[in-house]
Amino acid sequence: MNFIWLEDFLALADTGNFSRAAEQRHSSQPAFSRRIRALEEWIGVDLLDRSTQPARLTETGEWFRGVAQEMLARVSRIPGDAKRVTEASAMTLRLASTHALSFTFLPRWLRSLESGTALGPLQLMSDVLQRCEGLMQQGKVQFVVSHAHPQARGLLDSDSYLSARVGNDRLIPVSIPDAKGGPRFALVATNSEVPMLRYSEESGLERIIRAVFGHLLETSTLQPAFTAHLASVLRTMALDGRGLAWLPQSLVEDDLNEGLLVAAAGEEWCIPLSIKLYREREFAGKAAEEFWRFVVESSPS
Repeated sequence: MNFIWLEDFLALADTGNFSRAAEQRHSSQPAFSRRIRALEEWIGVDLLDRSTQPARLTETGEWFRGVAQEMLARVSRIPGDAKRVTEASAMTLRLASTHALSFTFLPRWLRSLESGTALGPLQLMSDVLQRCEGLMQQGKVQFVVSHAHPQARGLLDSDSYLSARVGNDRLIPVSIPDAKGGPRFALVATNSEVPMLRYSEESGLERIIRAVFGHLLETSTLQPAFTAHLASVLRTMALDGRGLAWLPQSLVEDDLNEGLLVAAAGEEWCIPLSIKLYREREFAGKAAEEFWRFVVESSPS
């Protein structure tokens, strides 16, 4: 039995006319009629009374109309049902995190959660925010951890997703120190060009910097000297004295404490950030729902 036969039969049951039904199904009438006949041969009884115009369903045909509708509806639900069954039984949590948080915040955060609950198996994918958003859209991960700022709303800040704040951070403009301990590359009014270490367009941190300071940076003396996806790469370049970079405090806190890097500007040039856990609004599976519930209950207010 071919499911196309069921769709043909329902079209014919609605119209009672072979020509109109064949046209609806984008088929020639002879081919359409052969498929209806094949369905009847498979069932073993006539479904249509062809002696009347328009053709009418037999008593068995009326019964089979409901059966065909139910079968097609059930088939259409199979992919979604299969996904839900898989998610409901899966114990592995699938999480994507931006690179900067994968190296710093995430290990400490997970360790703090484990002190209050058993997390079970965890699969982590680390990437730039744009690709993490794509993983969520494609259903490849259940959660995304990233920096967030109200002026730089992204794809996951839409109504299709839920979020919980799980931490705080900030972006600090930093530079290696000069001989006097001040910044070698300072973000101050000057006629000299200052080399800037920038994030690529795919980076969520670049999205935030542009949203908050874009108009000011366009009129400043900062000149892009190096571009990379990763905050960790920009940190290495900053430590090598290649320029000024906005870096997460969570990433450079030890460097600042040890004097390897210093703030390159005042507090007005720092950007406060939230660290958020995102998920789809719909049911994500038992293990994922339990994880989400625990995170929300234990998150800072």
